[in-house]
Parts: sequence; structure tokens; C-alpha cells
Amino acid sequence: MKLIHLTDLHLMPPGETLWGLDPFARFDAALTDIAAHHADADLCVITGDLTEKGDVAAYEMLKERLARFPLETHLLLGNHDDRAHYLKVFGGADANGHAQHAITREDCHLLFLDTLKGPPSSAGLYDAPRHNWLKSRLAAAGGAPVYLFMHHPPFDIGHALMDLIKLDDAEEFAALLKGHDIRHIFFGHAHRMISGSWNGISFSALPSLNHQLPLVGGSVETVYSDEPPMYASVTISPEMTVVHSDAFLHRRPANMQKDAERGNWF
Repeated sequence: MKLIHLTDLHLMPPGETLWGLDPFARFDAALTDIAAHHADADLCVITGDLTEKGDVAAYEMLKERLARFPLETHLLLGNHDDRAHYLKVFGGADANGHAQHAITREDCHLLFLDTLKGPPSSAGLYDAPRHNWLKSRLAAAGGAPVYLFMHHPPFDIGHALMDLIKLDDAEEFAALLKGHDIRHIFFGHAHRMISGSWNGISFSALPSLNHQLPLVGGSVETVYSDEPPMYASVTISPEMTVVHSDAFLHRRPANMQKDAERGNWF
């Protein structure tokens, strides 16, 4: 199975920019690049902060673009999103009104979680109703491989700012996963390319498509930084999960002849 991971679009109302950048222009460029080079992907997942302000117009423009995008796309909410406005445009609430769902592909269970806590907090929340939904989905997996998609990481990532606004009930969330075959966690929120292992579960995150958080606070004069946006091409098999991150807007030919290095390398 092949999937494309995007995160933190921070789409603005029509015609507006964010921190000197155009989120819709970057999103359009990403969709064009993915359609050109990854049309063989089975699906695409966008892990939250779809918009900057949670406005209906931005969700409507997102829906219009995805209607023309060739890949099946699954959306999650982040702390900048508005659940009511999102559901007004896209629908798809669970029994408790949360925007989360599950699918099965190639005997793998893909769970798309809603970790939105709501203003004024930028942290995430996974409360009792959402716990119950996840418990039922994990039970339904019956020991089959499970892949989790969420906005907020349920653990510290070693970033002073982000660790203040991770998932609030991280220890309780970790307890929910014990005894299940959780293969990988994909998340956003951090605005950085991150990978590692937590409690034996591999994980990965990506930069935003718009602005980033510098790894070291004070390394630039502003809270956010202008670093390359990326999307990830992910290949999942029973044996492994491989995540390739692509800085698509910064891909240029090398300073070399076109026919150089075309020989046999092995």
C-alpha cells in the first residue's frame, strides 16, 4: 500500500496570506506535484490544521480542490480548525460528533483520530467518548496491523514549545494502545520533519506546507521560520513502513550535465 501524507496546510480565507506566504498556492503546488509523480498512491491523508482560522470559505475551497484531485483523501482536524465549520462542509461526524473515522486497506486498519481540544488551548485532547471509539476500533482490528493518524503527538518530541501543547492525556492514550499491533503513528502539529520510536511504535511527522517552527528557539528572530515545505510518500508492507519526505518546492536540477552519472552503479 502506498499513501501520501500532508499536514498543517493553514489555509486562509480567499486572497489572504499568512506570515508573508500563500497557503493555497503552496497547497496547489503540492497537489500538482503529487498528481504528477504519485498517481499510483492508494490514498492521501492530511493530518490537521487544514485552515488557519477555521472559516467555512477555506473549507469550501479545500473541498473544491480535493474534488479535482485524483487521490482518495482523508482529512483530520488540528487545533487551528473549527469542528462545526468543518463538519458543515465535509460531514462525517461519529456518533459523538467528532470528526474521526476508520478504513481497512490490504488487511490493515487505518484510524483517523480527532484530537481537537478547542480554543483557547492549542493542545490536543482525547477524552472518554473518543477513547471509547478508539477502543472499539482496536477491538475490531482483531490483532491485525493498525496505523494511526492524528494531529497532536501523544508524547514529548524534544521541542520546548511543542511539548507544552501535545496531547493532554498522553499517558491514558498510551494505555489504550497496549496489546494491539500498532505499526506506525503519523502526526502533524510540530511543523518539523521528525521520526523515531515511542513505546516500540515507530512514528513520523512533517513540516507544514506553509511555515515552520525552528528546531532551536532563537535561531531566527521570529517564532516561525521559512523552511522548505514537504509531503511524504509512504509505502506500507507486512514487513516494514518506509517514509520518504520530499521538499517538492526546492527540487532543482543539480549543476551537472544531463547525461552524467547515467551508468551502471552496481
